[in-house]
Amino acid sequence: MKGEPGGYDHNYVLSREAGKLKLAARVLDPASGHQMEVWTTEPGVQFYSGNFLDGTITGKRGVVYGKHSGFCLETQHFPDSVNHPDFPSVILRPGEVYRTETIYKFSAK
Repeated sequence: MKGEPGGYDHNYVLSREAGKLKLAARVLDPASGHQMEVWTTEPGVQFYSGNFLDGTITGKRGVVYGKHSGFCLETQHFPDSVNHPDFPSVILRPGEVYRTETIYKFSAK
């Protein structure tokens, strides 16, 4: 049915100590040996699989981006955290400082 995204748009809870930099995800292309690692101090990572790409965007060398032809790994707090007291807080009070770190590390083997 048209308009149904399929694919993924999910937040994953990372098992780690709050505020500590830790490996959140590793993606490997076995054909090329290219690898991406995502390190973060955030408590979650959103995985989105290009569900609404529809072929109307053209990238480098004329490559057309169709459904699921790309993905995102977005480090973040959990969606709707403000309404769930048992989730890590997203409220920043006056005078407080918010610090976060995310590293995207790319390599080729």
